[in-house]
Amino acid sequence: MHAITMTEPGGPDVLTWAERDDPEPGPGEVLIDVAASAVNRADLLQRQGFYPPPPGAPDVLGLECSGTIAALGPEVSDWTVGEPVCALLAGGGYAERVTVPAVQLMPVPAAMDLVTAGSLPEVACTVWSNLVLVARLGVGEVLLVHGGAGGIGTHAIQVGKALGATVAVTAGDDERLARCAELGADLLINYRDQDFVAEVRKATDGRGADVVLDNMGAAYLERNVDVLARHGRLVVIGMQGGAKGAVNLGALLGKCASVTATGLRYRPVPEKGAITTAVTENLWPLIESGAVRPVVHEVLPVQRAADAHRLMEQGHPFGKVVLRVS
Repeated sequence: MHAITMTEPGGPDVLTWAERDDPEPGPGEVLIDVAASAVNRADLLQRQGFYPPPPGAPDVLGLECSGTIAALGPEVSDWTVGEPVCALLAGGGYAERVTVPAVQLMPVPAAMDLVTAGSLPEVACTVWSNLVLVARLGVGEVLLVHGGAGGIGTHAIQVGKALGATVAVTAGDDERLARCAELGADLLINYRDQDFVAEVRKATDGRGADVVLDNMGAAYLERNVDVLARHGRLVVIGMQGGAKGAVNLGALLGKCASVTATGLRYRPVPEKGAITTAVTENLWPLIESGAVRPVVHEVLPVQRAADAHRLMEQGHPFGKVVLRVS
């Protein structure tokens, strides 16, 4: 097969399309002929040498894919060869073929093409696991989403609205905020010239946000705690603003609030399987009804993975950047 490979960490130019050995499915795994993958911030970090794959995972980039099942490994009986699927991966999506534990497979939502489906697994599993399984977002609560114009953010806005929440978002310019409003965002905050703590408090009569979904980490930690309502839940899913910050425990105690940091890639396979099952049962119906829709900024051939990485780093895409493999 062919895959995007890199001989050393570096800029986008280290990514090349080259031959690799075909993977073989082991017990409990399936082999997928990949139709599409998508670019995530974690891919950029791995390319730079900062985010190594878990033990046993492919060193090829790509945390999600869509395609058709090419072969079943031993002990797999719930899927069939030729079936269209999408999958949450620990790596290997930027390739013509990839193996994945069968429990991390999901059916393609009804009426969705395979390329679009390649944009879904990572955002769907990240958003559902954090907003629902961790933060328990409820009807009538206030959700603050940082980075509302990105792949995670555009999905989180729609899921928050589908769950009956009021959704506030931050983004860096008014055009991107206007597009967030089209997805259902209620409160639009330009982080370049507005204080999100003040804006959320003003919009909620001083109460604050019940749930904050944060991709910034240390840079926003103090203000995220500040903006929480009583019994609020801060869920940190990224560290674009740094990895180390101080937490005001007194503020958390006074609010009976919590801070949780979560990721998907390093979770054990059974935990990932529980998440994909929850997504299939609860989120896929929202997608099939049109309440939640994939937001794809651009589709590029996988051979142009370097251009896709440049777009993520410099072009500020709205939604996902997808790599078409076949």
